[in-house]
Amino acid sequence: MRGDRAKSHLERDSGIAFGAGAYFIWGLFPAFFGLLSFASAGEVLAERILWTLVVAIVVMVIAGRLGELRRIDARTWRLAAVASAAISMNWGTYVYGVISHHVVECALGYFINPLVTVAFGVIIFREKLRPAQWIALGLGAAAVIVLTVDYGRPPWIALILACSFATYGLVKKVIRLDALPGLAAEGLVAAPFALTAVIVLAVTGSATFGSSLPHTGLLMLTGPVTLVPLVLFALAAPRVPLSTMGILQYLTPGLQLTWGVAVGHEPMPASRWAGFALIWLALAIFTTDALRRARRAQGRGSRPSPSGAPSA
Repeated sequence: MRGDRAKSHLERDSGIAFGAGAYFIWGLFPAFFGLLSFASAGEVLAERILWTLVVAIVVMVIAGRLGELRRIDARTWRLAAVASAAISMNWGTYVYGVISHHVVECALGYFINPLVTVAFGVIIFREKLRPAQWIALGLGAAAVIVLTVDYGRPPWIALILACSFATYGLVKKVIRLDALPGLAAEGLVAAPFALTAVIVLAVTGSATFGSSLPHTGLLMLTGPVTLVPLVLFALAAPRVPLSTMGILQYLTPGLQLTWGVAVGHEPMPASRWAGFALIWLALAIFTTDALRRARRAQGRGSRPSPSGAPSA
């Protein structure tokens, strides 16, 4: 009995370490993708798709799982295509945000993502919300209005990031693929488009890949840099309660916001802080409600719905 309890604690602690590692790496993405400002966002996106696919295929070959791709049915390929389009939009927007010095707005996108996911549940699946969720959504909408006034425009980068990843998360809830084969399938769908973009850039002389060893190496690194946190998240998910993962996920936008303000010296006037404060209040209400629901679910022996991982 004592051995089982110790094993359970070890599993949980290792899961928390894996999860924190994944969200910590995602939080430091501005540091890495900021190094790629020598290339256009379109080129970085195309190279990231191709090199992530290469790394995923290599890992699947080593793990003896490549045959799983041949067993994917037509419906799953269609879902993979939708997921691929959503995550490509997410990746491209994020890279553009980082290299154009809008890291704070990127962080905002991942702060509001849980609220957008809930809103999608209401709009698409006609889900009924509890009062706390309605309050959180109302505060989130108010925050977007405040930030629109502050920026002088809607926070498009944040909204596209949040909506594209919410769409990706919805697809991942119904697609019958694990993280690694799922990422490989999404990459295979996007690869022809990415390869075409790379060829066009090379033919027109606009490509930076191959222009120098450092530039080429950094673009190739987008593959493992993308895959490593996803593997850590996959290791964490079955070991850690979903409520814990839900709290850990805020580490990513928190680190990105810190980077944008402290390192990137992006402007943060009082009105912008007010908008973020409304978002944080909404998330505090949303998370508290989710934790209470998780405790009740554990008491009944059931399990709440999983939340997705950020994929900047």
